[in-house]
Amino acid sequence: MRCDERNYIERLKKKKEDALEYIVDKYLGLVKGTVCKVLGPTYQSGEFEECINDVFLAVWNHANQFEGEGEDFKKWLYKIAKYQAIDYYRKMVKRDEVSLEAESITHGLSTEDQVVLHESKRELMAFIHTLQPIDQKIFTMKYFLGVKSDDIANQLGLTRTAVDNRVFRGKKKLAEQATMNR
Repeated sequence: MRCDERNYIERLKKKKEDALEYIVDKYLGLVKGTVCKVLGPTYQSGEFEECINDVFLAVWNHANQFEGEGEDFKKWLYKIAKYQAIDYYRKMVKRDEVSLEAESITHGLSTEDQVVLHESKRELMAFIHTLQPIDQKIFTMKYFLGVKSDDIANQLGLTRTAVDNRVFRGKKKLAEQATMNR
């Protein structure tokens, strides 16, 4: 039996390799676009390809969890690609932070300065956690994941103006809290 539009989901659940090949051929553009959108210019080509491969591996490993038809499959695949890319982005940020911290140590930051820097990061995270959950998401996406306001608005179902207003008010609130705690 040959894999086609009508049976690829069923064959994927049965772990038929031709179904995976069909999915790669059909949805590679969607996956590449999604991964590229999340990783942006920060990725290295090896990491980009590795992320795409991991997306299709996750689809293969979790095919039995999918329930639905072709259009639902496309949405499911998009979500897997998006979250896989976000995980890669977090790993890259963490790796870069570690290398930056290691670099700062070699450039003569005193132990005291390192402790102050670490405490400042912890205080900032504590301040962010005082915001409303939607604002926490916006701040995390914008300042820790580097997601643009338009993309945040699309993902959270808000307008760009609403996102920008929440960022402005959140910054103002964080500044007030920081001033009160000093």
